[in-house]
Amino acid sequence: MNFKKLLSIVTVTMLTVGTLTGCGNSKSNTVESKPSTKTDIVVIGAGGAGLSSAVEAKNAGANVIVIEKMPMVGGNTLRATGGINAAGTKFQKEKNIKDTVEKFYEDTMKGGYYKNNPELVKVLTSQAASAVEWLSDLGADLTDVGRLAGASNDRAHRPAGGGEVGSNIVKTLKKAAKDRKIDIRLNNKAVEILKDDKGNIKGVKALNEEGKEYTIDTKSVIIATGGFGASEEKVVKYNPNLKGFGTTNHPGATGDGIDMAVKLGAELTQMDQIQTHPTVVPKTGMMITEAVRGNGAILVNGEGSRFINELATRDVVSKAILDQKGKTAYLLFDDNVRKSLKAIESYINMELVVQGNSVEDLAKKINVNPEILKKTVNNYNGFVKNKKDVQFNRGDMPRSFGNGKYYAIEIAPAVHYTMGGIKINKNAEVLDKSGQVIKGLYAAGEVTGGVQGGNRLGGNSLADIVVFGRIAGKNAAAFVK
Repeated sequence: MNFKKLLSIVTVTMLTVGTLTGCGNSKSNTVESKPSTKTDIVVIGAGGAGLSSAVEAKNAGANVIVIEKMPMVGGNTLRATGGINAAGTKFQKEKNIKDTVEKFYEDTMKGGYYKNNPELVKVLTSQAASAVEWLSDLGADLTDVGRLAGASNDRAHRPAGGGEVGSNIVKTLKKAAKDRKIDIRLNNKAVEILKDDKGNIKGVKALNEEGKEYTIDTKSVIIATGGFGASEEKVVKYNPNLKGFGTTNHPGATGDGIDMAVKLGAELTQMDQIQTHPTVVPKTGMMITEAVRGNGAILVNGEGSRFINELATRDVVSKAILDQKGKTAYLLFDDNVRKSLKAIESYINMELVVQGNSVEDLAKKINVNPEILKKTVNNYNGFVKNKKDVQFNRGDMPRSFGNGKYYAIEIAPAVHYTMGGIKINKNAEVLDKSGQVIKGLYAAGEVTGGVQGGNRLGGNSLADIVVFGRIAGKNAAAFVK
């Protein structure tokens, strides 16, 4: 692998998305920060949750300022590739996919080991379809529907051909914010949320691009800063077993919003529940979307044998990989899978993929026993034909392997998602340690806890950020009125 080329391609990709969304050059796209200003609502964080809340708050008639410490909008949403989960959408119906909110709810609760807050999960699963159609109305392409691990049905919505969903959503939300003339300040870092003597939110203290402190007077704040997966210090503090793990998170995911909320007396929940993603390229932190497995890829160990149901939940698959010799595995697929998913082309361009003209050729290139690997592929094809995986009981096997080229990506688990965070109610209001609402303070997305429980299903994070982002925006606007 050419690591320098990988970094170059990733940088170009991020800047391309930045240019498309009007955030490629921070200085030309940032509103000049004045020493003091005033607005109805301040949104801290310009990822999917922050942008969703800002757009809905503006739709409801409120004035909004969005503060983002990074030089571009998007956060971890920009890196999302698999899909956004929803049940009962028009896109499912067009494909004759019979799915229900009840199944979606049960999958989410089961995937989270029933540690989830049921009330929050009901909101998530019942409002996800309207979130998908809201994004679609704004211009997002969510017409393709696939299946991600832990789901009992095809409900992961993404661009046509299985394209990367996160950048599409960010581009859509950024344009919506721009069309509404929402003030988005890049390279501006919120450092403190201020209260008056009566306990009401009165402002946000921030640092502008030059590092100068200024204050925005406001009646309401929405915290949408994402999780803390890029802070090894916090990860190890709450889960020492993850010491030394890499991360899939962008550098800004350091838990700033959590720190600010705690200073206001907010309650935290399930902070030790930290998810690893099983298919991350070692040393690079590049996550391989779950959709590759969902579209038919299998996992093999260093000997060339399958060792797990590829569509088991992320924590189960991660543990199974760590149990293998060398604590890594290979994601194996062929031309049939490659043609079914556009996202794979970016991995090939980044030189993350080893290619072989046949199973045996690929086996030699990745130093795997050719006979064992050939037997593994033949066995799997038999399972697909008979529609029953007698080895690991994989439920969804959309395609068999053919006679074209074969591909492998070496992968290992890395810290991916922090399920714990700020405690909220169904209205996205932040709760204090006594369970009371902190008036005027809202939170949405990965910065919150309780929605995902002990494990997050692929595709649920995007549903979470848009559903609760919209709720936070609407309710904050109603509050300031």
